[in-house]
Amino acid sequence: MLQISVLRDQTELVLAGLAKKHYATAEADVAAILDLDQRRRSLQTTHDASQAEANELARQIGGLMKSGDKAGAETLKVRTAELKQHTQAAATELAQVEEEQQQLLYKLPNLPHASVPEGRAATDNEVVREHGTKPALGPDAQPHWELIKKYDIIDFELGNKITGAGFPVYKNQGARLQRALINFFLDQARNAGYTEMQPPILVNEASGYGTGQLPDKDGQMYHDAKDNLYLIPTAEVPLTNIYRDEIVPLDKLPVRMAGYTPCFRREAGSWGADVRGLNRLHQFDKVEIVQITEPDQSYDALEAMLAHVEGLLQQLNLPYRVLRLCGGDMSFTAALTYDLEVWSAAQGRWLEVSSVSNFETYQANRLKCRYRADGGKTQLLHTLNGSALALPRIVAALLENNQTSNGIELPQVLHSYCGFERIV
Repeated sequence: MLQISVLRDQTELVLAGLAKKHYATAEADVAAILDLDQRRRSLQTTHDASQAEANELARQIGGLMKSGDKAGAETLKVRTAELKQHTQAAATELAQVEEEQQQLLYKLPNLPHASVPEGRAATDNEVVREHGTKPALGPDAQPHWELIKKYDIIDFELGNKITGAGFPVYKNQGARLQRALINFFLDQARNAGYTEMQPPILVNEASGYGTGQLPDKDGQMYHDAKDNLYLIPTAEVPLTNIYRDEIVPLDKLPVRMAGYTPCFRREAGSWGADVRGLNRLHQFDKVEIVQITEPDQSYDALEAMLAHVEGLLQQLNLPYRVLRLCGGDMSFTAALTYDLEVWSAAQGRWLEVSSVSNFETYQANRLKCRYRADGGKTQLLHTLNGSALALPRIVAALLENNQTSNGIELPQVLHSYCGFERIV
């Protein structure tokens, strides 16, 4: 959530940033928020003045009663009663204005970093670099949705029977590969200095608002209305919310956490090759890394997180590219995002497997996640997260890129984790 002081003091900068994200109603919404802020401050002044006068009169009434001037005390009590009514009315209106302002602030996306390129869609994203050599497959190469049937490692029809489309059943070597990748990713994160966590996969409404999934992504999340709990779309939500309403001591910064969870997303929409097989699921596994840092260290942390994810892809021998997302393709909450895509040889296209983002103070402002700077004043921290990694498209690329006539050869780094070297 953007800070009201930034909207007030840097209005033109805010409008320019919202325009870069192609937020259509920026001028009207910012103007409405600032109007409400003026009302809020005026009401707060009225409320505080009435309260201060009432407190002073209470002191005077005590003195008059001690001196025996009951008539004078009764006169002041009448005024005190009037002030109490004024204070209560101002407090009620103030609460209404604050709630209205809060709801409008929730609608505003984060401002993009200065390095974010202009653009409206994925085609406008900037390719930062490519790494690795795309494998040349023979004419008999198959996409992963055919390979999983051939080797009987993932069953979509069985998942459809049990639950519905987008909930596959992993079995045999497919199930073992899933477990191997999760353990490999967690071990790599732990070796990089991240504390391993195992958070809940259901979160309350406050957690959803804290990291910005609510209200923006309300329709894309699975919701249990009876208990008002949400299945998480990513471990970012519970991990970051560990520090909601916290003042983090300087000697505990930066916070580095990693967690494996299943993730749940409605992902309603298109059909076709882009969403076949493992390309788009309602439930999938992912290891997430999260950092919480002092503001002047967050972009160094972002580059370190990006390097960590690239290292995973290099160890898996997967050709990949790094993209800097344009303003129109960025998430609602991010200030700067790098996407990492792996090359899917049988499909002949790039598949997104990770987003690594800096949210600056946007989430921290919602979370009230702060630190005490020199001088004792609390300030907002910066939050960051990244997929390290999401499994489905990693598995798709591993199957397609490594298919041979004798089975699917797995990267050496996974051999000890899987207990086998190839899928047969």
